[in-house]
Amino acid sequence: MGILDNKVAIVTGGANGLGKAYCLRMAQEGARVVVADIADKEAQAVVAEIKAAGGTAIALNADVTSEAATKKMAGETVKAFGRIDALVNNAGFYHGMSRKSFDEISLAEWDKMMDVSVKGTWLCTRAVFPQMKTQGKGKIINIASEACFAATKGLIHYTAAKSAVIGVTRVLAGELGQYNICVNVVAPGVIDTPGTRSYINMDKMDASSVPMKRFGKPEDTVGAIVFFASDDSDFISGQTLLIDGARRVN
Repeated sequence: MGILDNKVAIVTGGANGLGKAYCLRMAQEGARVVVADIADKEAQAVVAEIKAAGGTAIALNADVTSEAATKKMAGETVKAFGRIDALVNNAGFYHGMSRKSFDEISLAEWDKMMDVSVKGTWLCTRAVFPQMKTQGKGKIINIASEACFAATKGLIHYTAAKSAVIGVTRVLAGELGQYNICVNVVAPGVIDTPGTRSYINMDKMDASSVPMKRFGKPEDTVGAIVFFASDDSDFISGQTLLIDGARRVN
């Protein structure tokens, strides 16, 4: 028996990095998982891994910046599994993101960051809302970042987008509570993933600023995702959980 038995969970950006870890763990806990991503080949590989372990999953191509695509994602999920219990808004713009001073970031890069992280979170939530409302329950888990709690130079676009996700979450929690839909944030610290390595040299990072003396692994974050998707968090909403090994209290 898993804590997510018979639940249906959509994970956007589920083909790689943290999203892949979320998919694998949610499936391990009994969820039927929708791996939603624009990277079709990688998404299918995650589905194959879940099925090989005895789980249930499908892959859907989903551009979270497209209203039509997000509506199709929700519709295909209901068609396949009959319901939507949890949405993990994990899709993000990392690969190709450059670390620059605020006055050197291009308008295109700024807009891409906002489109994926902020508009994507809004559109995906809006897409699954009708089904969750009909069910009388739902869980939405948005992914922000430790960067929201630090003045990290060179990441103003990323920090602004992830901070907006926290604001969106708080408003959604207030608006959706009447429908028994909980909305929370998981904010990872420095986690060693391909996405992180695309703009940070992890091999040269000094973990001395982390009381636990190491940076995180994707597996360090999955328990929070499972908890927020489970019935154990039914009276928790509008909250942000920082997973950073106590780095921000040091």
